[in-house]
Amino acid sequence: MIVVNTLVFLYSLSLGSKGFQIFTYQFGFIPYELTTAHELVPQLAVPPIFTAFSSMFMHGGWLHLIGNMLFLWIFGNNIEDYFGPVKFTLFYLASGLAAIALYTIFDYHSQVPLIGASGAISGVMGAYLVLHPRAKITVLIVFFFIQFVQLPATVVLGFFFVYQLLMSMLDHSTGGGVAYMAHIGGFAFGYLLLKLIVKFKGTGMTPSGGQRIYRVKW
Repeated sequence: MIVVNTLVFLYSLSLGSKGFQIFTYQFGFIPYELTTAHELVPQLAVPPIFTAFSSMFMHGGWLHLIGNMLFLWIFGNNIEDYFGPVKFTLFYLASGLAAIALYTIFDYHSQVPLIGASGAISGVMGAYLVLHPRAKITVLIVFFFIQFVQLPATVVLGFFFVYQLLMSMLDHSTGGGVAYMAHIGGFAFGYLLLKLIVKFKGTGMTPSGGQRIYRVKW
C-alpha cells in the first residue's frame, strides 16, 4: 500500500502543476458528481464508483503523503497480521469507502475533490484500538518543551478520534482542507467491524504479550 501510494503521488508530480490539477479533478472523488449524477468537467469524466477507489491512493503534497504513510506503517502491520494480506486489503478498501460515504452524507454538495489515504488508514487505527488498546505508542509532545513519551493506544487513538469530532463540529467536514468526517467514518467502521469480528472469532493473539499476533480465520 505504501509503495502504491508513493508511486501514484510521484506520477502525479511528474505531470507538472497543471497536469497535477487535472489529475486531481479527474481521479479525486467529488461528492457532487455522485449525488447529482452530473460531471463537473465532462471531458475528464470518470465514474464516481471508480474515483471512490482511485482517490484513496492520491495525495496533495509531500507532507500529506508522508504523514499518512507514517501512520499506515505504524499501525498497519499488526492489523495485516490479524487478517492476512488479502483480507487486510479488502478491509483497508472497505474502510476507505466507509470514510467516503460518511463524508458524502455530510457534504453531499461539495465540488472539491477528496483525495488521500487517511480515511482508509483511520479504519486501520480503529481496528488497532480494538486489538491493542494497551499497546505503548511513542508520541512526540511539543508544548513548552519537546519530549518523546510513551502512551497507551487507548489514549493516543482516543484523542485522535475526539479531535476529529471536535474539528468536524467547529469547521464542518472540510475545514482547512481536512476531511474530518472521512476520518470519523473510517475510524468508526474499523472499530465497529473489529468489535464484531472479535466478539465471534476472538483476537487470535498468542499469550506472549507481544504486539504481533497471528491471523484469524473468518
